[in-house]
This record gives sequence, structure tokens and C-alpha cells, in this order.
Amino acid sequence: MKRLFDFITSLTGLIVLVPIFIIASILVKISSVGPVFFVQKRIGKNGKIFQMIKFRSMSVIQNSTSTISVKGDVRITKIGAFLRKFKLDELPELLNVLKGDMSLVGPRPDVCGYADNLKGEDRKILELRPGITGVASLKYYDEEDVLATKDNPLKFNDEVIYPDKVRLNLDYYHNNNLWIDIKIIFATIFRVNY
Repeated sequence: MKRLFDFITSLTGLIVLVPIFIIASILVKISSVGPVFFVQKRIGKNGKIFQMIKFRSMSVIQNSTSTISVKGDVRITKIGAFLRKFKLDELPELLNVLKGDMSLVGPRPDVCGYADNLKGEDRKILELRPGITGVASLKYYDEEDVLATKDNPLKFNDEVIYPDKVRLNLDYYHNNNLWIDIKIIFATIFRVNY
């Protein structure tokens, strides 16, 4: 049922949001050098690697190895900051949902390396399709702002935020259903607590 809901909703969303896709694509392309889309390997269901697609919100820097970004990061373009603020950079992930690599709701897909650190019951999270939004995404909607206030953003992410996200995602694993997904989607759109 969840997969059918994801498929129908993502297909509808892609059709309805065509004007926003066109405008965002043009703005990304004229605002900085590089492709319209940012494609990155992420960890999906059962640990399978897939290519996640987003609108590019950063300048193309070949030697950057950072896996996190903070508010004010010099790599983020002006248009990119706008897209990130309203989560519009995530819209192309509807293609990942349509394809079946992602769900509308679930744990955010990790970059390679983080999922390797999941131990014991925490690995159950990998049994879920990763989502565009989820419980952890709602709690940490301002993650870039929080990280910008820390002396060592990567350490704070690894020692505080990531373990809390794992806890939230594991709770979602044990308690998810379609009604909860719908509430999370509306909470994401309207930026309210669910």
C-alpha cells in the first residue's frame, strides 16, 4: 500500500510541479556554472547504493570532501540558499520515489560510510526505503543553522545529531503506517509539528 501511495503521489507531484521544476532549473543554470542537478551515491533499502538526484545548490568544487554543510557555507549559491531554505532542492527526489529507490517518508538516505556504523537493532533502519522527509527531517529542519553555531560541526553531527536521527528513525521503523506518513508529509509542507 505504501509503495502504491508513493508511486501515485510522486507521479502527481511531478506533473503538478512542472512549472516549479522549469523555473528552478533555469535559476540554477544561470546563477552558477555547472549542471542543474546534483547526483550523489546514497545508501538505500537493504544497503543498496542508488543515485539520489537534487537541484544543485552549491558551486561545483572538485576537491571538496565534506559530507555536511552549514549555513553560510561558501559553496552554497544564492539561488541554492533559497532552494534549501524552502527544501525545493529536494523536489527532484520525486523521481527517485517514482523509480522505487526512495519513499516519500522514511529515514533520509545516508552518504556512503555512515550506514556502515549502524550496529545491532539500529541496522533495521536499512530495511526501510529512505525518504524525502521523515521524523528526523522534521526535528532537524534547521540542521544547517544548528551546525553553523558549533566549533566542530562534523563532530557535533557525528556525536549528537546522527545518533539522535538513528533513534528517531528506529522508532519510525517500529511504528510507521500510512496515516503517520500522511501526517509527516503535511507537517513537512506546512512546517508544523506532527
